[in-house]
Amino acid sequence: MTLELHPPGMPAMTKLYHELAAWWPLLSAPADYAEAAAFYHQVITAGRVPPPHTLVEFGSGGGNTASHLKRHFELTLVDLSPEMLAVSRALNPDCAHVAGDMRYVRLGRQFDAVLIHDAIVYMTTVLDLRSALATAFAHCRPGGVALFAPDYVRETFAPATAHGGEDGPQRSLRYLEWTYDPDPNDTAYTVDFAYLLREPDGSTRAVHDRHTCGVFTRAEWLRLLAEVGFQPQALDAPGGVEVFVGAKPGD
Repeated sequence: MTLELHPPGMPAMTKLYHELAAWWPLLSAPADYAEAAAFYHQVITAGRVPPPHTLVEFGSGGGNTASHLKRHFELTLVDLSPEMLAVSRALNPDCAHVAGDMRYVRLGRQFDAVLIHDAIVYMTTVLDLRSALATAFAHCRPGGVALFAPDYVRETFAPATAHGGEDGPQRSLRYLEWTYDPDPNDTAYTVDFAYLLREPDGSTRAVHDRHTCGVFTRAEWLRLLAEVGFQPQALDAPGGVEVFVGAKPGD
């Protein structure tokens, strides 16, 4: 059973994870996650005997990372968006899915490993980030491990643009992604998406979608991980990004 507290001031859902969720497979293909998933598996299992068997992913989204990890772990996938959970269920019908906010959800059990992939960037304040890390700690068994994969730390943040998209059997999507920081003195940055969506009848519409994301220094990450009880470590990951690993002390 899921026990979740719903605080005031819940963040507004972006269009991508709400009314446009069904378009997600045309924006982000599962194959694009293979390298990162292999790295996460390596980090989670390194030196651990017996190897972890159960894993919970918070902010699991459309399930692209899970589609690679489910061959190694028994997965429970948790996301705030019912629409994205529906996309993930279609891709990963063999995994358990739970609706919940990574800051507050409590599943009433612990796992060998916890993963929060890039969904952690939607924690835009220190309080939100600490709450998500505390959720990870609460769900990690003693002697287990948690892995967090933000897109940036403050030291590595740089403005960027990207584009992509796919053609499906009936519909097509193209996007432009623009990442920038309006105020380098706070803990948030902005990602603007412009989507071109082509329907089966050939009609095309344009949609703008703004994502507000969080960015924190390496020292803040390590401090907060230690505060909630983890033994923290920063690691370099493929693609020039950093991930954070928290080992939970054993009994």
